[in-house]
Amino acid sequence: MINTDLLAKICKIAGAPGYEQRIRQFVIDEVSPLVDEVQIDAMGNVLAIKKGKEPKRAMVAAHMDEIGFIVTHIDDDGFIRFHTLGGFDPKTLSSQRVIVHGKEDVLGVMGSKPIHLMRPEERSKTVPISEYYIDTGRSAEEVKKLISIGNPITRDRDLVVMGECVNGKSLDNRVSVFILLETLRALKDQEVPYDIYGAFTVQEEVGLRGAISSAGHVNPNFGFGLDVTIAFDVPGAQAHEAVTRLGKGTAIKIMDGSSICDYRMVAYMKEVANNNGIRWQAEVLPKGGTDTAGLQRYGRDGSIAGAISIPLRHIHQTVETVNIEDINHSIELLKACLVNLDQYDWSFK
Repeated sequence: MINTDLLAKICKIAGAPGYEQRIRQFVIDEVSPLVDEVQIDAMGNVLAIKKGKEPKRAMVAAHMDEIGFIVTHIDDDGFIRFHTLGGFDPKTLSSQRVIVHGKEDVLGVMGSKPIHLMRPEERSKTVPISEYYIDTGRSAEEVKKLISIGNPITRDRDLVVMGECVNGKSLDNRVSVFILLETLRALKDQEVPYDIYGAFTVQEEVGLRGAISSAGHVNPNFGFGLDVTIAFDVPGAQAHEAVTRLGKGTAIKIMDGSSICDYRMVAYMKEVANNNGIRWQAEVLPKGGTDTAGLQRYGRDGSIAGAISIPLRHIHQTVETVNIEDINHSIELLKACLVNLDQYDWSFK
């Protein structure tokens, strides 16, 4: 079992891209007792540093930000228009509660044209995001007093245990924040071969921006991306479309839309998983990218990089689903990989 109370807190905290203040402070408070040093760079990335026996650097990146929105307009009736921060499936927005983070947190609901008033041809089409608005139930005067253009917006949803899974908002990528915290907790009193830089990054959902910046000044020798991946193991999906499946273990990334993982790292992860009885599956993700690309390419010397991916259903929708045992296997694989880094032949062959 996992600490679902901690995971629920992590998922609940607001942190739209560029507005990660609350989740950043939570991470700092949680991680500080677990490592030797904590740094916060100018972009707001949190670097939790555990010293190793040798001065090589292994960097693990888990992004803190969640997909969200930003206020673009408030009309004379107090209805709010918005722009997305990260990718959204428009059909999932209707009637969803959100929180507008103005001078105080203001609860609202996403609205659009009622189906009763739609023309026949409109009913068969997905409502575009541009036609949604947020209704706060408040007067225009009160809305404009509390909310301004540029305020971030996040979704309002609790995490629940659902069978063998957890289900809630922002498991992309708060489940990886949880995994990185729990890994550092497990390694707190354990000797590691190389310095570990646990990087809790910002603005991944809008272009891997925090990982690119932090890799630039850490210059890691080894890079581990830590993010979710698609589990399209549902009715109507063909076997070759699944990418990964829930309950089949953690995923070892081979490639995605932004990186081809170093073949040495892929082989190393497979060997470590097999040697430690860790259940795993291979991941080839045709589109989309993760912080792995930033770790691989933006250090001064490049890095030997790969990724541990957590299978996730309903990605970038109102609620997402992750299998609890897949989380456990991800923690175990990351921990074992960091502890055994100096036991592998990293030469080109």
